Amino acid sequence: MVDIETHNQLKVSVEGGAGAYLTVPLDQLADVRRVLEKNAIIHFVSQDVIELDGRPAIAIIDFGRGADAPCIQAALDAA
Repeated sequence: MVDIETHNQLKVSVEGGAGAYLTVPLDQLADVRRVLEKNAIIHFVSQDVIELDGRPAIAIIDFGRGADAPCIQAALDAA
């Protein structure tokens, strides 16, 4: 799945030791969640949203510490 703003592949991150997570443009959040739900991937959307120019722009999807990041990435790549 491609980021609608950067046109780069969405990448699951595992940096920082807090577990796997993904940042997505807010306008793309519903589409990404549909892919995750279709693949039975447990996820939580953070209540905090990164803002640009005072408008919500980027949502953070948390998969948790035990998440299988390569499996999640494969599901996104196949979408």
